[in-house]
Amino acid sequence: MNLNKVFLIGRIASDIELLTTQSGKKVCRISLATNRIWKGQDGSKREETNFHNIVLWERLAEIVNNYLTKGSILLVEGRIQNRSWEDKEGKKRYTTEIIAESIQLGPKPNAEGANKTQKQEKVDEKLPVIDEDEIDIKDIPF
Repeated sequence: MNLNKVFLIGRIASDIELLTTQSGKKVCRISLATNRIWKGQDGSKREETNFHNIVLWERLAEIVNNYLTKGSILLVEGRIQNRSWEDKEGKKRYTTEIIAESIQLGPKPNAEGANKTQKQEKVDEKLPVIDEDEIDIKDIPF
């Protein structure tokens, strides 16, 4: 059994441009940035960013073009594809791409400009406060 499956969550690192092939299919190529944070041997915080070439076809290309911008968070599920071609000088070139099979859009930026603290305060206001003395163990259904 073989499996070629990729899951990436990152930020769109390139401008989004929707193109149409000669056969009329819509395609969108984007760069997706993912990062990894770890502690080095000396205990210092280290960070590494990788950029992935993502290819989206038809409806997925339209969705990304219509709803996302550079910097948006995107989850991509797809497969790895390696391609080769000859450049203008006749030299063989290679590339690795992720062909998107499904996507999930990340959270929308807050239009009000509220920061996380303000959002948390709004959530805290809505949550009821339960006094532990009011809970009777007999009332719990399990």
